[in-house]
Formats: sequence, structure tokens, C-alpha cells
Amino acid sequence: MRLLIFLVAMALAACAAPTRAAETDLARWEKQARAVTITRDDWGIPHVRGRTDADAVFGVVYAQAEDDFNRIETNYLTAIGRLAEAEGESALYSDLRARLYVDPAEMQRRYAASPSWLKALMEAWADGLNYYLHEHPQVKPRVITRFEPWMPLSFSEGSIGGDIEHISLDGLRAFYGGEGLPAPVDPGAALEPDGSNGIAIAPARSASGHALLWINPHTSFFFRAEAQVTSDEGLNAYGAMTWGQFFVYQGFNERLGWMHTSSNVDNIDEYLETVRRRDGGYVYRYGAHERPLAAREIALSYRTAGGMAQRRFTVFRSHHGPIVRAVDGGWVSVRLMDEPVKALMQSWLRTKARDLASFREVLALHTNSSNNTVYADADGNIGYFHANFVPRRNPRFDWSRPVDGSDPATEWQGVHGFDESPNTINPPGGWVFNTNNWPYTAAGLGTLDKADYPPYMDTGGENPRGIHALRVLEGAPPFTLDTLRDAAFDPWLPAFADLVPALVDAWDRAPPGDPLAARLAQPIALLRAWDHRWSASSVPTTLAVYWGEALWLALRTDPDSEDAAAYLALIAGSTPQQKLAALAAACDRLTADFGTWSVPWGDVNRFQRLTSDIVQRFDDSAPSIPVPFTSSRWGSLASFGYGDRAFRNTRKYYGTSGNSFVAAVEFGERVRAKAISAGGQSGDPASPHFNDQASRYASGALRDVYFHRDELAGHVEREYHPGE
Repeated sequence: MRLLIFLVAMALAACAAPTRAAETDLARWEKQARAVTITRDDWGIPHVRGRTDADAVFGVVYAQAEDDFNRIETNYLTAIGRLAEAEGESALYSDLRARLYVDPAEMQRRYAASPSWLKALMEAWADGLNYYLHEHPQVKPRVITRFEPWMPLSFSEGSIGGDIEHISLDGLRAFYGGEGLPAPVDPGAALEPDGSNGIAIAPARSASGHALLWINPHTSFFFRAEAQVTSDEGLNAYGAMTWGQFFVYQGFNERLGWMHTSSNVDNIDEYLETVRRRDGGYVYRYGAHERPLAAREIALSYRTAGGMAQRRFTVFRSHHGPIVRAVDGGWVSVRLMDEPVKALMQSWLRTKARDLASFREVLALHTNSSNNTVYADADGNIGYFHANFVPRRNPRFDWSRPVDGSDPATEWQGVHGFDESPNTINPPGGWVFNTNNWPYTAAGLGTLDKADYPPYMDTGGENPRGIHALRVLEGAPPFTLDTLRDAAFDPWLPAFADLVPALVDAWDRAPPGDPLAARLAQPIALLRAWDHRWSASSVPTTLAVYWGEALWLALRTDPDSEDAAAYLALIAGSTPQQKLAALAAACDRLTADFGTWSVPWGDVNRFQRLTSDIVQRFDDSAPSIPVPFTSSRWGSLASFGYGDRAFRNTRKYYGTSGNSFVAAVEFGERVRAKAISAGGQSGDPASPHFNDQASRYASGALRDVYFHRDELAGHVEREYHPGE
């Protein structure tokens, strides 16, 4: 590919300092600001009231910017493909991936064609952020000095990047990048790891006779902010809002609640296109004919030590989607959901649904992509709704691999409707759940039959958290908000309940006088007596985690895999000698780091937040607090994930993902809710709300939510209009 690289001045318009607003803009912003009231409670959480929905949007994004403008800007730099302008060449292929789907000119056309009510919300969103920058000239954006109304269409669901993150950056680099370029860093990978728990309890299984909902996204920490957004047009939503989005993504209103979990549905397809050169361009075969392969140029700017540079890419697409890599002599295109207007409509309308019927109408837009939904409402309904966008395909093809793009039979045949998906409403057992496991146990064993659905409905199967959820839900006494919380923080680790006995058995079977077995006698004695439950004081938890990691590192074939099933299968399939050797390695590692292998889990597993940086830099010598729960890969429902520690140069484990925003909600005559967030609401280390929820987070001590206006009485820290 021809690449054009040239240096430009640092005064590139995209990076210019913000200018003072035009008088017409300022008058409009100030008028809208007067229609908005932001009430900060004693946890710093904004309760935003507007006369109209647009006013409320204006206010809530303004409040978000007050709390952490950098996260808003970074999310949009990633979504619109301009991250390299801030972070340099390492982000270039992340930008290219985004721009394959987010063409600013096309997004502007889609914005212009949007329904008037949606345009009003997008315009209010841009105005709220631009007014914030006007009122805070000391805030220096890294790139985006003026937000445009079309930008929310680039980020219209709740997860940054969304489905496009399935496209390999390495594949893009190999196809479009040539040789000798620095290895790309995937900024999206650290922004939202897969995971979440959702549980709904029917009135028959509730002590109060009201439906209950457990909201428990497992995202990277500080990925979403907590807020309440209300208007005189019927909006009253509370919950987790991804920084920079204007809708509550996981939360509730006064009538119903929704919790999204990531599905293992296969809803993205690769097509192997047969391509050849013709007349100076490219064509690809489709049926008995050849079609021109569309080509366009994408210019991407990126920061360098000496200023800004630019690289131009000629990218290609078939009618299936953009070309992303080459394999087996063909070019691979990717087809995925590409309906940003409908997706943004669904994201907003969901927050204003009033009952099961209206919620299902919103679901019928089928643009919440791969996300499952766990649902509960004030009428006593509960439900599990499987992945919202599942293409209907010809069953004779293997959709787990690239299919023949020249065969018209591989075209999608619409989208699976409600009755064609593994959904369940008001099951007889009185509860539903999802832990990113398969849908077939959503309401208990035997309630949904896998054989009734095509294989692409789920590609992941059961997982340890799913086994755990079944255990705490089946046969449990009637739930309250507090006992639902207790169930979601149940400390049993099902993976180790299966794996550790095999380790103990390997020791028992070791030959008499085996020096390795003799060395491991004390650790084995602790593991033999362990109840497979985490706690901050538990030494066996530490031994088990370090042992499992040692086996994984020794046996893994895919260094990037975090698949729980693969993880556990490798460990379970290890030989007795491998099991014992891994425990010895774990003890050696602990001794090297802490001076002894007998280390309580809470001394290792820590929560630390020192700066506002999106990628935290951890320090063993700085303050931190113990966290008793573990990574979800071991089956802990409460998740505290730390990822790869190698680059952090620390002895202790510092969490970066897992339980983030957590809420328990009861839908009676008045909604009652409790919640907690990792760290705190503000991204400013100088704010009292930077880390004021950390201890509660670590202990799982949910605080009361001030959902109703009278509940705010005595808990108001500040009330103001934007700009004051």
C-alpha cells in the first residue's frame, strides 16, 4: 500500500487551544443551563433535573465533565478513531479499525437524517460539553476542542469499541501497514474486559413480595459513572453511565430495571472474498459475476516527539463489510451490526420504558448487539433476554470460520426474533440470572434446551460463575436486598472446589520419600482443610490462586487467552507431577516476594487508586486496602481482576477490573436501592469523592441510593445550575 508520511505543525486545528464561544452559542448554552439543576449528594453523585429530556442530557454530560473530562474525551478519541493524535503511533491501528466503520462524513449524514427528538438530544450533548469547556478554560483537551452532535453515533451502545474490538489489530497491521512499524497497543482491551452478573428475583421468591434486581457490571474500574437523570418529560433513570454517553446503560427507573451482560453469541461473521486486480482496481466474485471492490482513503494523524505526522491508508470493502486481513489467498471482510442511529434510539428509549410491553418494544429494535438483558419491574415481572442482535443464517455453513463470500447462500436472512432466541419471562423457579455463561440455565437447569437453538446462539458454554450462581439461587430462602447482596458476594470458589482435591490427591499418591512432596507437606495440609472460600485472612486462597496461575503459565498454548474454560481445562488435564511442581513454583514465588509462602490473601490482593490516570501505575509503598474476593476466573461472583501484572513491577496484586458499579434494587410502590462504586465518583485526586467509596467497595457494604427527592434531604452537598 502506498503510504504518505509528512510532518505538520503542532498548531494542527485538531489540537488547537479552544476558542471562546460565539455569542449565539453562548446565549443558547446559558439559556439551557438555567433550565437544569444539578444536585450533588454527599457521595458526590449528580442528580440532574431538566425541564426537557434535552435539558437533562445537557446537564448530565456537563456534570460528567466536571468529574472526569479526560475519560470522556478519551472514550470519544477511541470511538471516532483519533486516539493516535493524543497517544502517538502505537494507537494508529486502533484508529484505523474505528474509522473503517466510523466515517465522520457518513455519521454527519446519519445525524442529519435522525428523528428530530434524537437530534435534539445529540445537540444538547454537544452543547453541554462545549459549555463546560467554555466555562473551564483551564481544562486543556488533548485533541477535541469542540464536540459535534454526530459524535454520539460513534458510541451508541454502552461499551467503548463494541463489536469492532473483535477485529484483530495485528491482522489490520499486516494487511494495511507493511513492515517495520512498532507493535500496536490495543487501547480498547484495557477499557472494558468481558464480564458482568445480573440476577432478577420474582415476588414469589422475595421476602417483601416485590421483584428484586442485582446490577453488577464487571468492567475496568472507573469506566462508568453513577448518576440520576430526570426531566419533566417523564425521564427518571438512575444507574451507571459510561463516560461521555448521555443515557443510563445499566440501571433502573421508578417502574423497572435492566442489567446488561456480555453474551458469547456469534453475531459477527467473516467472509472470505475472492479478489483479483482489474483495470487498475480490484473486483471480487459474487455468484456468477464480479463486483468492484470499493476503495477509499483514510488519513490518520498521530503525535510524534517532533510534532504531528499523518499516514494515509487505502482501505477496501465488499458489500459484506471492510476488508480486515488476508488468509488462505483471499481477503477477509467482516460483517457486524452497523445501525448507530437505531442503537442510540434503543439506548435512550430503554431508560423511559414503563412496563414489560414497552420494554419489549424497545428490544425489538435489535441494536443492543451481543448484550443480554436481565430485567425486573414493579408489576412483578422478571425476564432474561438473550443477545439482542443475532443474524439468522443458513445452518449448512460453519459460521465459526470465514465463509465463502462469493456464495449468496451465506447472506444473512434477517435477525432472530424474540421467539427464536433463548429468552424466558417469569419462569416457575422465580429467578433468572446471567454471568456471561450460556443462556440455557438462565432460569435453572432444564428450563431451556440447547438443542432448540442454532449453535451460534452461544459459543462459550457454562462457566464457573454460572455454576456458582445456580448454587446460591436454587433452594434459597426468600430474598431481601441484603441477602441478595450476600448471595452475590458468596465467597465459594467452584473452580478450586474441583481442582484443589486433585492437587491434594497428587500429593497423596507421591512415592514415599519424594523430596518435592516432603517440601509441600505444610501447604498441602492447609489446602486439604480449606473450604474453598475466599477471605482476606485466607492463606489457602493465596496458595490456590498462585498455584492456578503457575499451572496456566506452564501449560498455556495461547498467551493472550483469558477464556475460563480453557484455563480450567488445562489445569484439570495436568499431570500429578505438573500439579505438584506448580505448587512448588507458587510457594517459591510467594517466598521471593514476601519472605514466606504463608501469606494471607488480603496482604496480596489490594485496591489502590493514586492518580486520575486511565492506566494506573501501582506502588507497593503507597497506601492500599485489602480486597477479599478474587478474579472471576475461579468462579467468584464478586470479581476483582488484575490482568497481567508483569509490567507493573509490584509484588502485590492491584485490581484493574471486575465489580465496578454495583446495585441492588427493589421495585415496590417506591423504588428502594443500594449501590456502591469502585473508588469514588470523581476522577480528581483532590476531590473528597475520589476514593470515598473504596472501603465500602472492598467490603461489599452497599450504601443507600437517594432515588426519591425526599431521600436527598439532609444529604445534599451542593445544588447549582451548570456554569455556576
